[in-house]
Amino acid sequence: MLEITNLSKSYKTNQVLKNTNIVVNDGEMVALLGPSGSGKTTILRIVAGFIEANDGDVRIDGESILDLEAYKRNIGVVFQNYALFPHMTVRQNVEFGLKMKKIPPQERAVRVEEALKVVDMLTYAERYPNQLSGGQQQRVAIARVVAIRAKLMLLDEPLSNLDAKLRRQVRVEIKELQRKLKITTVIVTHDQEEAMTLGDRIAILNDGCIQQIGTPMELYEKPSNQFVAGFLGTPSINFFEIEKKNGRCSIEGITVPDSCMSDIMKKMPEGEYVLGLRPEHIQLSEHADGAFCIKVNASLVENLGSETLIYFQISGKKYCSKVSHTIRLEPGEEMMIAMDINHGVVFDKAGKNIRAL
Repeated sequence: MLEITNLSKSYKTNQVLKNTNIVVNDGEMVALLGPSGSGKTTILRIVAGFIEANDGDVRIDGESILDLEAYKRNIGVVFQNYALFPHMTVRQNVEFGLKMKKIPPQERAVRVEEALKVVDMLTYAERYPNQLSGGQQQRVAIARVVAIRAKLMLLDEPLSNLDAKLRRQVRVEIKELQRKLKITTVIVTHDQEEAMTLGDRIAILNDGCIQQIGTPMELYEKPSNQFVAGFLGTPSINFFEIEKKNGRCSIEGITVPDSCMSDIMKKMPEGEYVLGLRPEHIQLSEHADGAFCIKVNASLVENLGSETLIYFQISGKKYCSKVSHTIRLEPGEEMMIAMDINHGVVFDKAGKNIRAL
């Protein structure tokens, strides 16, 4: 188990990590997700021993590792560029870490063989990195972690150098391998789809602070704040200005019938708020039970094969609806949208989910 407690890191006056707390359970994969500069790579580098923390602690199975040199931490790191030695064969690359640990030759050979079998690269053992695809190089990098029998695997943007199709394929392979190995893993990524696919849980960071930690669906359906809600989901969540006054609610100035108000909207105090509503919860319908229906005009239609995205405006602001691929609509055409407010999330003006307050 990996425990990160009150971890902080500053460079002169720039604090890049602020009292960060994360627990990664035995055999779990946790994704650190956030924009560039959010602090996710800094966490990884501190855990790996590449840089020092200003404050806090990092423990593996209850023992602090911050005073240990990087090579003594028994942590395997898979870098963004794989960091394979171009002049060495696959077998030699996997064996290199074992040589540094002074593992006897006979045991080295057994471990290398086992590791290459695990990642299905044994038949490529005598090839050089430039003779492998990006996905195959990634598997060799993981084989090195397997060979040294690391307690913890750290993945630093492992798929960013691959094209979209190969990225999806390797993503599945990494998840299958991690489950097979049952190795505790932390992956750093800025790709939300990657994080949601690979992570048993996701820790979302922004400006050096943890915004929320939870399963992919917990974060998607119950975001703690607007940042989390806006960072997850493709296309992005819609944010509507809402106001409650004299017991009535309005969305972008349009009064919502009492029968369409969600339970949280009925209970919340009067004032101004923001309603977050995913595109899939805005459908085309003349009438839908409990849904808030209004007429709008389609400004743009994107046919994506399996689904259709329809963009529209209310009060000059752009919004998006995700509907069935069978729906045919032309830009400029009038349509009736049904907003399922019960699936919405209400945030206060500070951006906090009011249900979480």
